[in-house]
Amino acid sequence: MEEQLEIAILAGANDQEIEELLLHNIIGVEENNAIQPVEFNLNNMSDDEVKANFRFQREDIIRLRNALRIPQRVISNTRNNVDGTLALCMLLRRLSYPNRLVDLANFFNYSSQSLSHIISTMANFIVENHGHLLENLNAHQWLNRNRYQLYAQSIVNMGGAIQNCWGFIDGTVRPICRPSNNQDEYYSGHKRLHCVKYQSVLTPDGLIVNLKGAFPGRRHDAGIFRETNLYEELEPNVLFPNGEHYVLYGDQAYGVRRLLLSPYPGQPANLLPHQIVFNNTMKVLRVSVEWGFQKIISQFAFVDFKKNQKLLLNDIETFYKSAVILTNCHTCLYGSQTAKYFNVMPPILEEYIV
Repeated sequence: MEEQLEIAILAGANDQEIEELLLHNIIGVEENNAIQPVEFNLNNMSDDEVKANFRFQREDIIRLRNALRIPQRVISNTRNNVDGTLALCMLLRRLSYPNRLVDLANFFNYSSQSLSHIISTMANFIVENHGHLLENLNAHQWLNRNRYQLYAQSIVNMGGAIQNCWGFIDGTVRPICRPSNNQDEYYSGHKRLHCVKYQSVLTPDGLIVNLKGAFPGRRHDAGIFRETNLYEELEPNVLFPNGEHYVLYGDQAYGVRRLLLSPYPGQPANLLPHQIVFNNTMKVLRVSVEWGFQKIISQFAFVDFKKNQKLLLNDIETFYKSAVILTNCHTCLYGSQTAKYFNVMPPILEEYIV
């Protein structure tokens, strides 16, 4: 318990969080002792309540559970044994808002300590079993030549200047609490805050098909790109025997290669007219990347709440990646702003998760 208390203090825990830790480990008091456990039942909630609390419709929560292959019973490392649908709902509810665990204890009639273990178990399960959907382009069986052609045509239809562009690459910054250790490593001078960074590839149907990270906030996008070896990962996927190939588009930090393009460098006054047109048309389309990042934090606001992002207390990378996977699932079921803009339907849920 002393080790847990030391970690909490180093991570910047507030008085309430330290008090809850002491109650659980010394006194053994849990906030909801007076509440009689009641079996959780989605049918006791209205359709609007289900969507507001869990971001998915009632019938789609069951479909999501089956697609993610969540077992009938979920057992945490502290031997909490709960129904798989309930465990999924706990994670979805935790991610949907920057809730306190004590508030969720009243919602689910479980102690905050048990909720913490169950939610962490579910986030780990999703990343361990489906994290390959973010880590490796080869994991997407549906991402084939026909799909690349569809993506490229949708970008051209919206005025894109590149005939064979299939997606956009960019980095995103996620603010965190100021860490007790290695503060300089996580401080971004550009954003002027402590943060971690992720590199992602977003397609015109609104899916984040690749996500690398988390990296310390001081790292530059170009260095992260080199370290991830994403370019080497692209070559066997977007190069075809007849010479046909497809490219990603990003900002100037990523440079220009055969499979990766970026804007012409320099001020507009120093560029040729066709270069200015190229930069302007692709700049407008690249905004869709920001829509993808925005959907994650709008649907699952917990990962955007800085006070909850503590390196020593929470596995912030696992929670963010599980939120990205769940956001992709949400896009498969309900679409997204990006998909509507480019008029491209994402794959069905069961096709995305294999």
